[in-house]
Amino acid sequence: MFDMYTEVILDYYRYPRNYGRLDGANAQARDLNPLCGDEIEIYAKIDDGKIVDIKFSGKGCAISQAAASMLTEFLKGKTVEQARNISKENVLEMLGIEISPVRLKCALLGLKAAKTAVYNYLGEKMNEEI
Repeated sequence: MFDMYTEVILDYYRYPRNYGRLDGANAQARDLNPLCGDEIEIYAKIDDGKIVDIKFSGKGCAISQAAASMLTEFLKGKTVEQARNISKENVLEMLGIEISPVRLKCALLGLKAAKTAVYNYLGEKMNEEI
């Protein structure tokens, strides 16, 4: 079972889904993991409270890149509220392997960037309304 999940992670690392910059993004955030050197930037296009497109860019270990790729697949089409409610457990479940405490920040870097992008979007929207 472990080997199957390892192959899935390696596939997402070698052939990331939703990789690259997103023209017209209205939500964006970048985060780093200085311990490992991982870097993730999330770009999302949100329309009428829904994530209509999302991409990521960056570099790092297989865990960080695979988790970001899986997360963007999961988030596409979700509402902002659904994105806000995604937990670390959801991401760890997507990865499907036991993550050591040292690698936990790698696995959750994309989630942190995605949530920051959503909160940045909501903050800008609130400022526009005021």
